[in-house]
Amino acid sequence: MKKVPQRSCVVCRAQKNKNELLRIVKNKQNEIKIDSLGKEPGRGAYICYSEQCLEKAIKGKKLEKALEIKIEEEIYNEIEKTIKNKMGGEVIG
Repeated sequence: MKKVPQRSCVVCRAQKNKNELLRIVKNKQNEIKIDSLGKEPGRGAYICYSEQCLEKAIKGKKLEKALEIKIEEEIYNEIEKTIKNKMGGEVIG
């Protein structure tokens, strides 16, 4: 049986399997992307598929600190849509 790597959410610090967390990556061109496959090159930060974690990440600038870059609101909106899609909720906006 293949061992699944563990990663920590940058917000709540919960350790989960890598595929249970959303990876946000900053590439060499300083572009921020949602890495759905977990294979994009660059500096990555993981966050739970949870609206509470996303809210805390925005308020505390947790993703900005982890990736060492300012994150635009549209990126946060993309992350929110991805989380809501994963949770099966309605996407508003």
